[in-house]
Amino acid sequence: MPSKPPLLLSQRSNTLFNLTTVAIGLFTDLFLYGLIVPVLPFMLHNRLSIPSTEIQSYVSNLLAAYAGASVISSVPAGWIADRSSSRQTPFLSGLAALMAATVMLAFGRSVAVLFVARVLQGVSAAVVWTIGLAMVLDTVGPQNLGKVVGSIFSFISVGELMAPVIGGVLYEKTGYGGVFGVAAGVLGLDFVMRLLVVEKKTAAKYGVGVAPERRDEGNGVERGDDDDGGREEGPVETDSLLPNKKRQDDEDFYKIRHEPNRIIRALPVLICFRSPRLLVGLTLAFVQAALLAMFDATIPTEAQSLFGFTSLQAGLLFIALDIPYLILGPVAGWAVDRYGTKPAAVLGFGYLVPTLILLRLPSDHLISGKNNVVLYCALLALNGVGLAIIGSPSVVEASDVVQKFEKANPGFFGANGPYAQLYGFNSLFFCAGLTVGPVVAGALRDGVGYGNMNLVFAIVSAITATVSFFVVGGKPHNHIFQRLKGLIR
Repeated sequence: MPSKPPLLLSQRSNTLFNLTTVAIGLFTDLFLYGLIVPVLPFMLHNRLSIPSTEIQSYVSNLLAAYAGASVISSVPAGWIADRSSSRQTPFLSGLAALMAATVMLAFGRSVAVLFVARVLQGVSAAVVWTIGLAMVLDTVGPQNLGKVVGSIFSFISVGELMAPVIGGVLYEKTGYGGVFGVAAGVLGLDFVMRLLVVEKKTAAKYGVGVAPERRDEGNGVERGDDDDGGREEGPVETDSLLPNKKRQDDEDFYKIRHEPNRIIRALPVLICFRSPRLLVGLTLAFVQAALLAMFDATIPTEAQSLFGFTSLQAGLLFIALDIPYLILGPVAGWAVDRYGTKPAAVLGFGYLVPTLILLRLPSDHLISGKNNVVLYCALLALNGVGLAIIGSPSVVEASDVVQKFEKANPGFFGANGPYAQLYGFNSLFFCAGLTVGPVVAGALRDGVGYGNMNLVFAIVSAITATVSFFVVGGKPHNHIFQRLKGLIR
């Protein structure tokens, strides 16, 4: 045991401080991503003299540059994190890229500089999402993952959805100086938190605290087709969406019986993709991100063309999305821990189908004036409810599948497990959604109109809900409709 522990070790390794550090890191990433959203159209037009007819294309492509860089960087970030002795060092390194990107955005005077800045932001995002989610699992274990992820996502939704509000207000009142001054302050707080945090496994070496186990055999922390005895007892448990008793064929499925090839040995999490649940779980992250990016890319431009809004007014519209997300995120995460991933995925994506379709009403001018603005805000709020529901199923579902593989094959994935690699893939899929979402949304809005654009995304959401019904959490079993009916009540 090392002789001299770090200063304030108990406080710095505290569960709440660890989770707060991760939440601040994720918040900073999404905050700086979203801060520029309402400012971009005006920055491109006023600072770079881009013609108004080309603004939507440039906005979408700049948002996509961020996400595309994250796609490329996510898996390497996870591979490095699972092979490093500490997650803190790569966690800090991602912040350096984010700081450089912020400086370039603040002072850039060409489209090329703005694109490079967004690429650096994307690299930073890959690091913080991959390592941050792995640190959450290391800190709380799998039994509370849904609740914690749901709570963190509801908090960082402020970064994703309130940042455009703040960006619009600051740009309107103070110009670029205020926008990037606030960005610098948030970066400073993030840097201090990442520098001070001590991981649970590091603190355990000094006899402070105990790092949680990733799996809890026999205590019901696992979801899906395995033992579910650790959940709260209640009348619904006998009608579980998934069987409660372990089955030998399921255990055999997760057992690795053949010598893996060189690629699998280098990136062992790839063996887990033999389970369709993992691929579909990651696809949920892709669709979730595409929906978020669609709102980011189109709300400011739609508000400008439909209502003649300024950047400030367009930014304020994001409040309607943010409030339901902030309030309902922890509740939705708790429900995932309690009832499993299937109900949340099916109900969440299914619910979004009609709410997305209804977004066409304001552009159809069924009512006029301020009432049309109120209608648009109300419809955005309804969509915010759906976004809250779909916040955590992807992470929990993917973690559950990998957890089963790790349990069935002790030692195969190494001392740290494959979780940073897994969250690298989760980040890859999520950022792929952020890449595709704004590009497709911008092209559809320009090509077929805002209402039909939302119809396309509603169809994607309907397909996702259907696939989730048959795959997420395992195959559907008896009494599923009774359980879904009970959840709706």
